[in-house]
Amino acid sequence: MNEVTILDKTFTIMIPRKKIETRILEIARDLNSEYKDKNPVFIGVLNGAFLFMADLFRNIETPCEISFIRVSSYSGTESTGQMKNVVGLSGNINNRHVIIVEDIVDTGETVSYLMQEISRHQPASVKLATLLFKPQALKIPVTVDYAGFEIPPAFVVGYGLDYDGYGRNLQDIYVLKS
Repeated sequence: MNEVTILDKTFTIMIPRKKIETRILEIARDLNSEYKDKNPVFIGVLNGAFLFMADLFRNIETPCEISFIRVSSYSGTESTGQMKNVVGLSGNINNRHVIIVEDIVDTGETVSYLMQEISRHQPASVKLATLLFKPQALKIPVTVDYAGFEIPPAFVVGYGLDYDGYGRNLQDIYVLKS
């Protein structure tokens, strides 16, 4: 589908599934190399990162663990800037190598909040892997260690990303039609 309608908005295809799959394999290869024999903990940010996390994790070959945290700052198509820590971190990450797995980094507010929260647990290191990165939308400077795709500051859905809860199931990534 080149175009989809979700609720009251129309979206056009931006990144096809095959391109997403290829890029995830490349990121997994880099992570496997960097974290070989380090027993990292992957922390997926729910709900948006669940598909990216699953596909990435299936391609990680080094011994590791997985956990999830849920943080929300969106209402409709806009970030509210207010973090709501809904589900906390489980397990001990003290002196562990942590990779935060996000669906999208746009304003940097959510990632900055997460970095602060995770750093309180004194991990050995913390790195960020995100499927999508909007550097032009940053309000808070953040370091993205592994980015799938850099995109312009436009609203996107699909492959885990939603519009008011809908569209996460789309296999491709779509951008809001202007």
